[in-house]
Formats: sequence, structure tokens, C-alpha cells
Amino acid sequence: MPRRLLQRYMPHPETLKRNRSLRFMSHWIGNPSLWVLSRRGVANAFMVGLFSALLPIPFQMVVAAFGAWLLRCNLPLSVGLVWITNPLTIPLIFYGNYRLGAWLLSTPAREAPEALSTRWVAEQMLDILPILALGSLVAAVVVGLGANLVVRLLWRWHVVRSWKQRRHRRRQRRAARRRGDEHAP
Repeated sequence: MPRRLLQRYMPHPETLKRNRSLRFMSHWIGNPSLWVLSRRGVANAFMVGLFSALLPIPFQMVVAAFGAWLLRCNLPLSVGLVWITNPLTIPLIFYGNYRLGAWLLSTPAREAPEALSTRWVAEQMLDILPILALGSLVAAVVVGLGANLVVRLLWRWHVVRSWKQRRHRRRQRRAARRRGDEHAP
């Protein structure tokens, strides 16, 4: 994976430790194992972050941070991935999760009224919540595990490709030296 690209956008642990609002967690934030960009750490961070993002709960970032701490994976990446569910995407994602839950339970999905209101949502919440919870949990597990697998495979592919490119460059240099090229790469 492009480790340098990820490092460019990640905050530095010292910056977060100096932040006044995060000072109470400075010993926890400073744990080096939560900042490592390894194949395992990044893959698990994707799994934790996407799992947390798909849950219909408040404080998803706290859940992602706790999951990163438990699995010793990359903290900023797992917390940042939670923002896949933002005010623009939440309705679509949670409606998809609701439809998945309805399909799994073999119940007809409710259609939204023409004029969606908080009153309608509050009245329907008892019926919608179990279906949404099941759909969200299944989607979170599947997407989290799938993301973990995809990141590990992409990371491996990138490493193998880099090895092949290095081997090819070394062969070119040796061949150029044998020919006596003075402008060998």
C-alpha cells in the first residue's frame, strides 16, 4: 500500500497529545502500536472503521477508537473511516441496511411517506429499529471483513509488484555494466 500517501494525511501523535481537549487521553494516543502503518494494522483499521461506520449508533468514532485499541491497529485510519457515514450518506446507507434487514427477516420493507417528518420516524421507530439493527450488523460484519481481506490482498500485490520492479531494474543495471554503458540507470 502507499505508506507515504497515508502518512502524508495522518496527524502526528504529538500534535494530538498537545491538543487540550484530548489531553486526558494523551498516554493512550501516544501508544506507538496505534500509529504503525503495516499491512495488518491498516487492514484491521479498515475493518474496525467500516464496521463502526455502518452501525446505527451515536459515538461511532469512540467505538472505532476502542476497536483500534483492542486490535492494536492504526487509530487515525480507523477513526477517519467512520466519516464514510456523514450527513449526506447516512440516509442512503441506513436505508440500504434497513432493506437488507427486511430481506433477511423476510418482512416487507416500509415505504417512506411523501412528506418525511420526525413524527413519522418516531412513530415507526419500534418497528424499524430491530430490522435496521440486524441489517446494519450484517452489513458491518460483511463490509468490515471484506475490507480487511481486500486491503491485505492489495498490500501483498503492491509488495510483489515492487519486488519484481526492483529485480527488473537490477537486471537492467547488470546488463548495462556488461555492455559497458556509461549512462547505465
